[in-house]
Amino acid sequence: MKPALLLLAALTTLPSCASLVTEGSAEVAGLGGAGLASAVTRDTAVTAGIGVGVLSAARAGLDYTRRRLQTAEQDGIANAAGPLRAGTVARWQVKHSLPVGDPSGQVTIVREIGALGLACREIVFSVDGEVPIETEFFTAIICRQGERWKWASAEPAVARWGSLQ
Repeated sequence: MKPALLLLAALTTLPSCASLVTEGSAEVAGLGGAGLASAVTRDTAVTAGIGVGVLSAARAGLDYTRRRLQTAEQDGIANAAGPLRAGTVARWQVKHSLPVGDPSGQVTIVREIGALGLACREIVFSVDGEVPIETEFFTAIICRQGERWKWASAEPAVARWGSLQ
């Protein structure tokens, strides 16, 4: 593996560096695309166009990856919360295939919501920080879809909202 790729992989494992790497890599890709284009053509408009195109493609790829990671985390929390009874607490953890950190925490059911075949639950979950004092707490809604529990809170990471995001 090339040293640059090893450095990139190592940086993504550090929480503060992960956002820098993900945000900065799109810009680096755009600059690299523009640099490569300038070696092929002297037309600045073409060079700029290629750079912007590569930048846009890299950002779209990063956004797709970020949504996939967040969906995996939401599914992990919903799976841990699904079999619980109100007031009980369970641990959740997600193992990502990418070196971006494996979040974990606790989840509990606050209340049951539903009627006429609609089974939903309001949950409170924590996300463990590096130091216990940094633990964060959030609320969400999960609903049963067939045999599984799925994230139902409306937010940009919920794929079914499509263009309404």
